[in-house]
Amino acid sequence: MLDALKAIVCDANLALVRHGLVTLTWGNVSGIDRARGLMVIKPSGVPYDELTPEAMTVTDLDERVVEGRYAPSSDTPTHAVLYKAFPNVGGVVHTHSAAATAFAQAGREIPCFGTTHADHFHGAVPVVRMPTEEEVREQYERHIGLLIVEHFRGLDPDAVPGVLAAGHGPFVWGPDPLKAVENAVALEAIAQMAAATVALRPEAVPLPGYLLDKHYGRKHGPGAYYGQGTDR
Repeated sequence: MLDALKAIVCDANLALVRHGLVTLTWGNVSGIDRARGLMVIKPSGVPYDELTPEAMTVTDLDERVVEGRYAPSSDTPTHAVLYKAFPNVGGVVHTHSAAATAFAQAGREIPCFGTTHADHFHGAVPVVRMPTEEEVREQYERHIGLLIVEHFRGLDPDAVPGVLAAGHGPFVWGPDPLKAVENAVALEAIAQMAAATVALRPEAVPLPGYLLDKHYGRKHGPGAYYGQGTDR
């Protein structure tokens, strides 16, 4: 079942290791088959060097295991909530990459200080509040997803494909699992740059809106012209 998606999700999880975004087993990638309403996700706690497509776990969006010999990632409820709320999302990544997690632990958004950031995120990467004691006690991972969705009621998840869970770490998404990993790589890079910017100049201000819009628009949307288009 879903052999092609399992192979993609497995490769996406291994890409986290190649890009230095995970330590030990601290991270996971999932992908969704919208037509079937099924999700493929990394199994919980399984070392990356033991991952194969066959080791991936298939669940439905109510987190019930449909296929797989391993229990799914403990973050499966968060992924499921995001898939339900964001219809254009085809892949979700969670890591504890150092710089992005440092911003999450500080409870600070990542400001858009430069065009590198603007190429990938149309504005600051937001931080959502910590769950309450009751939310943690009830359904912790599900509430993380609900907090993200609540925060994005005034934001476009396609234009800002990532968020920081306060005290926890980043969740990033994209139209497919590999694009979601690319966005996670970009998020960690801009977090490092933002931290260095603030260290060098604490009073630094975000990029002006007209430059943010220009750089984001070069790569995204109907006016995008970055890269090799089919008519060039």
